[in-house]
Amino acid sequence: MNRFIPAIAAVAVAAAGGAYWLSNTQSTRTTAFDLPEVSNIQTVSSEGAANEHGIVEMVMGSEDAPITIVEYASFTCPHCASFHVNVLEPLKADYVDTGKVKFVFRDVYFDRYGLWASMVARCGGQEKFFGMTDILMKTQKDWTRAGDPVAISDSLRKTGRLAGLEDDQLQACLQDEDKAKALVAWFQENAAADDVNSTPTLLIDGEKHSNMSYNDLKEILDGKLGG
Repeated sequence: MNRFIPAIAAVAVAAAGGAYWLSNTQSTRTTAFDLPEVSNIQTVSSEGAANEHGIVEMVMGSEDAPITIVEYASFTCPHCASFHVNVLEPLKADYVDTGKVKFVFRDVYFDRYGLWASMVARCGGQEKFFGMTDILMKTQKDWTRAGDPVAISDSLRKTGRLAGLEDDQLQACLQDEDKAKALVAWFQENAAADDVNSTPTLLIDGEKHSNMSYNDLKEILDGKLGG
């Protein structure tokens, strides 16, 4: 499990070979943190409406599903990548696709690379987001170790192209300073509101859980479903 320090200060986004990054970010080593008090939290509609920051919540599954799971995850968190393959994939097949669970993905930013990955994944909108997330999580070891920031941003662009996005579209997404700031503000508010300080963290019908195996998650869900 990874703990993180959010970028409490303002985001500083600067150009460097097409790459952008946050000021005051930390590595993905285990670190505790304190979040400031945040008021007036507004929840994003699961129907795809943007919140006050202009950020759309990414949702899979039926709006009428009896159980809602919110996952807090980072694209640069190895445990999140493992969760994506070993837990989320069977969860989607057994519960999301069958109408039993609505699944919400909420971004967490350890570092600049996680922010860039989020901006690329969101570049194609909600329709492409989970497909791009699947690629980014499964290839995490490759693109996070591509080399310097320019090489990593180039690797992320390749992922975008695999999803059918054009270079100009990807360039615009990565250069969107306002979007970068909005994503970080949204992340900070969500994390403060839900008292999240590690990834992956799950909220199952509002109850917080740490990382777990699929069998343990299945036991919780089946208990809620009465089966």
